[in-house]
Amino acid sequence: MGSSRNAFTLVELLVVIAIIGVLVALLLPAVQAAREAARRMACSNNLKQIGLALQSYHDSYRVFPMANTRALGFISLSVHVRILPWLEMQNVFALVDFTRSYLDATNAAARATPVPVFHCPSDSDSLPAAHGARNNYYANSGVSIVAIGNIEDVTNPSSVNYGMPPPDGVFFTDSRVGFADIRDGSSNTAAFAEKITGDGTNAISTPRSDTYRPGTYPATPDEALRDCLAVDVLDLSKQGVSTVGAPWLRAYHSTTQYWHVAPPNQRSCMYPPQRIMTTANSYHTNGVLVVFCDGSVRFIANTISVAAWRALGTRAGGEPDWEQGWHLVSHRPGKLAWDDGSNQYVEMVLTLRKDAGAPVERTVTYVIITSPVITVIRE
Repeated sequence: MGSSRNAFTLVELLVVIAIIGVLVALLLPAVQAAREAARRMACSNNLKQIGLALQSYHDSYRVFPMANTRALGFISLSVHVRILPWLEMQNVFALVDFTRSYLDATNAAARATPVPVFHCPSDSDSLPAAHGARNNYYANSGVSIVAIGNIEDVTNPSSVNYGMPPPDGVFFTDSRVGFADIRDGSSNTAAFAEKITGDGTNAISTPRSDTYRPGTYPATPDEALRDCLAVDVLDLSKQGVSTVGAPWLRAYHSTTQYWHVAPPNQRSCMYPPQRIMTTANSYHTNGVLVVFCDGSVRFIANTISVAAWRALGTRAGGEPDWEQGWHLVSHRPGKLAWDDGSNQYVEMVLTLRKDAGAPVERTVTYVIITSPVITVIRE
């Protein structure tokens, strides 16, 4: 008569452990992906709320809020402060003294108060609390690399930015941009984009988040991008700002404003005095979320071309006017610029000629709107 077994053998136990290990290894990436998808959705919702707040501000004042003031420059109060009432943050808004700089003692309480809608849950925050409450959403100041300025600065011979292209984004010094000024179309012009917070110290280099200081003085966006990509990030003397993202109260290129000079998730650099290229970035895979002036939120891939990205950053980029003598000579398909889940945005390279002039090439982004009945393509 055989004896019965009431326990696993060692081999069976090892097999069970191995199977459990394999299952955990298969499930863990899926769990992490699901968590990141939830964080990205929350981030998108934050930007949507900011977009709606901007719309409400415009309804009240007929313009979008300014980025900073000439009087205080980069110690001004940020655009974020001005939209707090439309984010249901009246209690924080009431703490702000608009007659003082962000550094003033009267604004200390506001400076330290977190605003949940300004924080992306995907961001890994390592900044010391002393720098103030965090921000991950920056206002679009355009492609022109002028850091502090408006049309008066670039036309004033005594200004360091004399002769530079004026700010061409939506939010800049003493700006009063309304929908009528956004001639590229509110659905084609970025309002806010993501940016991750810094490491908090110039003693270490973190290329993904730090703002570097190449030591050059570029005159064009192309020169600024070239010099920024060439900087030796291991040279700590090239560190500029590492406290990126705090406080949200401050109007500054490394706290609340960004530029469309480099495509998403590339480096940021500063070129004092008063030249800058702060770049949008995020911890989301392969791109950043952007809210446009019409309130729509789209995910923009890192692979978008420099030309297309810069076109999204200007409010009136001066694309050819088809009614003023421009004629299409030829065209060729480009690449998929981005896909927001419902529409696809495709780049087309157009060769144009005006009257008897030499042909020029322009990269134009078209949206392909797909419905069950018809597919429409428009610029």
